[in-house]
Amino acid sequence: MSDPLPVRITALAAQHIRVAKTWWRSNRPAAPQAIDQELQRAFTLIASQPTAGARATDVELPDVRRVFLPRVKYHVYYHVLSAPERIEVVALWHARRGQGPPI
Repeated sequence: MSDPLPVRITALAAQHIRVAKTWWRSNRPAAPQAIDQELQRAFTLIASQPTAGARATDVELPDVRRVFLPRVKYHVYYHVLSAPERIEVVALWHARRGQGPPI
């Protein structure tokens, strides 16, 4: 088994995460840390199994995958980069939006 890959978050994805966390904490007081917990699970998964996510067909950026966070109903969009090999998270997008993120 190989070592987990580092996970990096783009500026756009970081903005999506901040907005989601703010909304969640204000509107879901019974589980204010749910976004953080689900993101940590997703990052652990994709770092150790980079191909775990399904190929995203609703975005322009090539070779993007996504994993669903069932508790909070968001998708984490990411791709695997090389030199050095790493995971780059490019978006956090709610599943109820009619289309994929603008990436």
